[in-house]
Amino acid sequence: MHPWSGRARSGQPDVGLPQRLVVRLLLVLTAAAGCLDAVCVIRLGGAFASVVTGNLVQLGRGIATPDGPLLVSAAVAVGGYAVGVAAGSAGQARRSAGWYRRTSLLVAAELALLACVAGGWPATGGDPGPYTAALLLAAAAAAMGMQSAITIGSGVRGASTTYLTGTLTTVVRGLTTGRPPRLAGAADGAARLGALLVGATVGALLLRFAPLWAPVLPAVLVGTVVVIASASPRGRVEEPRRRRRRAFLLRSHGGGPTAPPPRPPGKRSG
Repeated sequence: MHPWSGRARSGQPDVGLPQRLVVRLLLVLTAAAGCLDAVCVIRLGGAFASVVTGNLVQLGRGIATPDGPLLVSAAVAVGGYAVGVAAGSAGQARRSAGWYRRTSLLVAAELALLACVAGGWPATGGDPGPYTAALLLAAAAAAMGMQSAITIGSGVRGASTTYLTGTLTTVVRGLTTGRPPRLAGAADGAARLGALLVGATVGALLLRFAPLWAPVLPAVLVGTVVVIASASPRGRVEEPRRRRRRAFLLRSHGGGPTAPPPRPPGKRSG
């Protein structure tokens, strides 16, 4: 079968990874986003790879100032992000929420974009010029757009690995209301907020002490997700059509579920 079909060689559909594992994978992706955003903001023109709200503010600032380089950086980041979301969404079309084999392939595509950023970075000595910075920023933003689409399709309700304003809102709301389901969601959200902060901190430290290695860490983290997701066992279920056909054949041969026999007249049920 084609790898994008999400089917095993046996022809049975893939039911995806367990949700608890997916939650942990999203933590790693969040840390990668934090690290990459630190690199982009500090060295690639002041724009984020993943935070469209901040980039739109920077775009408005670039228009009003006017600040040509900032305007270009913000526009490139927003455009690259949109392209990444479109690519990630197209790769998950006609698929229910969950982490399937095609999800891992999409993360591998994200990894390829991050590898381009990490590979092109040393050639600039860690200080790219405006044109190179725009290219690197476009690739980074596209990778984060893909990651956002992947996260939405992962099956973890309300999860985000890039824009975390809503996550902070959910955490505070869950702690305020104190309801168990919301508390559980608040705990997962708080973990992602912490992962983003750690990733951004490490990214900034790498830029300070080992600048040539700063873009490598996001690629390593996303590569780790690809390896874990690909190596983890997953269950399989019968196709609905095959399952219905099997039930029909069983009923036809008297081996399937049948209606209960009628009760004798006048006898009450217990």
